[in-house]
Amino acid sequence: MNFLRNRLVVLGLVMLATLLLYLLLPSIRQGSMEPSLEAQRMGLMGTPPAPMQTINVSIRTGQLPGDPPLFFREALPVDETGRQILPRLQVVLLHGQAFTSKTWEELGTMALLATNGYQALAMDLPGYGKSPDSEALKTDQNRVDLLSRFMESLGVRAAVLLSPSMSGHYSIPFLMKNSAQLHGFIPIAPVGTRSYTPQQYQNIQFLCELPWLTNA
Repeated sequence: MNFLRNRLVVLGLVMLATLLLYLLLPSIRQGSMEPSLEAQRMGLMGTPPAPMQTINVSIRTGQLPGDPPLFFREALPVDETGRQILPRLQVVLLHGQAFTSKTWEELGTMALLATNGYQALAMDLPGYGKSPDSEALKTDQNRVDLLSRFMESLGVRAAVLLSPSMSGHYSIPFLMKNSAQLHGFIPIAPVGTRSYTPQQYQNIQFLCELPWLTNA
């Protein structure tokens, strides 16, 4: 039992590290190119940058109606008065067979993303956690429609979609049909990848490049 628990913890850490590298590394690289404090004190550069805004976190849960109803968790960046800050990006977190949306909250992933200015949305896939199973999800198109309903209902316009293991049954068909609605895709050994050809993967086009990636 301890061995299984350790494996689950390691998997969770790997998923968290992958997400952080994708989202935060470009910002770190860009920051490393900015003028040093010593140069600013010597008057070699212009006006020092304004102090960073303090970001707090608001986490809520909810359930979307439909067949099936979808339970979700949401972490939002808020200012010191509790008002929502416009997020830098929306991140949708799916989960593997042994997990639920609660895993992302317990690992601290959702709070960490919100602290860095991102909106994090994690759902319980049908048959897991607090989302009941449904007979209406037998085809790829049914699962694509479910993800589309989830995103549209919560006002997700162009998210980064993270998909580990079992959730590939949902994310890979969605990627093939609606990749233009995404800013990016982070696969963590998702199932279902062999159902498509290399050419189909090469034809995938995301909405646009992220501004902080092009400036990095």
